Amino acid sequence: MAYVDGFVLAVPKQNLDAYKDMARKACEVWLEHGATGYVEAVADDVPYGELTSFPRAVMANDDEIVVFSYALYQSRAHRDEVMARVMADPRMKNQEYAQVFDGKRMIWGGFEPFIDKR
Repeated sequence: MAYVDGFVLAVPKQNLDAYKDMARKACEVWLEHGATGYVEAVADDVPYGELTSFPRAVMANDDEIVVFSYALYQSRAHRDEVMARVMADPRMKNQEYAQVFDGKRMIWGGFEPFIDKR
């Protein structure tokens, strides 16, 4: 069964174009190292909830937009192999992300699907 890494983060609206450029580069790296899919999506319908919500989860300010991303792999073992190669890639050593969004408020994790109807 496949494996999914998910990411949620807040990007200042003024940095959205820079984030998209950075994400395009990251997509190339992930796919080159074996990810079977890669998606970056900008919030379109994510209301600020009373108790929980995507904006609350990343402490998004009014001048920020939520981004949801995920990468797909063949399995957890495959993900671990791909991530090791991605993190060792010199293109990922660039710290430009620190100038584009606050990585301390990013949420990420690995998930094992129990339904996958693609």
